[in-house]
Amino acid sequence: MSTAAIVFDEDELLTMGTATLFEAAAFDCDLDPDLRPAWPGARMCGTALPVLAAAADNLPLHWALEAAHPGDVLVVDAGGSRCGFWGEVMSVAAQARGVRGLVIDGGVRDTDQLRDLGFPAFSTSIAIRGTGKAWPGTVGDPITLRGRIVRRGDLVVADQDGIVVLPAERVGDVIAAARERTAKETAYMDRLRAGELTLDIYSFREIR
Repeated sequence: MSTAAIVFDEDELLTMGTATLFEAAAFDCDLDPDLRPAWPGARMCGTALPVLAAAADNLPLHWALEAAHPGDVLVVDAGGSRCGFWGEVMSVAAQARGVRGLVIDGGVRDTDQLRDLGFPAFSTSIAIRGTGKAWPGTVGDPITLRGRIVRRGDLVVADQDGIVVLPAERVGDVIAAARERTAKETAYMDRLRAGELTLDIYSFREIR
């Protein structure tokens, strides 16, 4: 799927945050919460480039850098392998290609350097053990990452709260719903600051 099919405002989506986008979507679009930022404050927004890798083998990630378009986020199924699939070298190469970040069911390393570079990486482990280069894997084909299907061109938004992956064809509807939700929550916050209770604002008193 062409990344040109998606129109979005990165700053707006990052300001809304993943929790708001998830709630607005009203369908399961969150990735496993074991995927955590490699450094505090990491966040990103971009279009998915799915990658399938084998345990302890990061060759597919090198091929993915060749296939990546500016604005892509690499979303990698490495089976949870606790090896350093990604570090400073790959991050520098990725930034030169316009890659926005990395999500990997596997390990990353060089976290201080990733933070200094400002390269957002979300992984299931931090690991220093190295990797081989024996299997090219797949790049661009759909993957199933811990139960969630990720296709090329889907929208990926990640922050400290979690990660959402929105199918490209549903992005517009989710953004519209998230804007409505944000406006409602702003009004609710005003009422809360004025002293109203959540029991009344959300009509929880009716639940007995």
